[in-house]
Amino acid sequence: MNIKIDDLSGREIAQLLKAHLDDMYTHSPAESVHALDIEKLKSPDITFWSAWVGSHLAGCGALKMLSPQEGEIKSMKTAPQFTRQGVASSLLKTILDEAERRQYQTVYLETGSMEHFEPACRLYERFGFQNCEPFGDYKEDPNSLFYSKQL
Repeated sequence: MNIKIDDLSGREIAQLLKAHLDDMYTHSPAESVHALDIEKLKSPDITFWSAWVGSHLAGCGALKMLSPQEGEIKSMKTAPQFTRQGVASSLLKTILDEAERRQYQTVYLETGSMEHFEPACRLYERFGFQNCEPFGDYKEDPNSLFYSKQL
């Protein structure tokens, strides 16, 4: 698997991100969807990675700088044909390695609270994330779970 910083210009990544947003709106009420569209992911405070197996896009993930000491994981998505093959774990490790390189003290994330999001929650918990209060601009929401990891 090749994980690289991505400029979000490719057709494959646009399709995967559209599928990600569609999935979020399928499983969460609109007011509880916090996934970013491709234009917002191009913000200079976000680093975006894509994972490739040969010429096939396997997944993606991003790290948003919240402050010089804090980051937020965004847009974690595995392509359906690559689920349960270690793509999300590899991407998450890459993102956390970058957060440590930047000397962040804390990394946060928000995910859904519904059954659909349980595999993601298990992944984050395996990597040492713990439930926390809403962070940044997030508000308490029964459809969201908030996690943090001290680095």
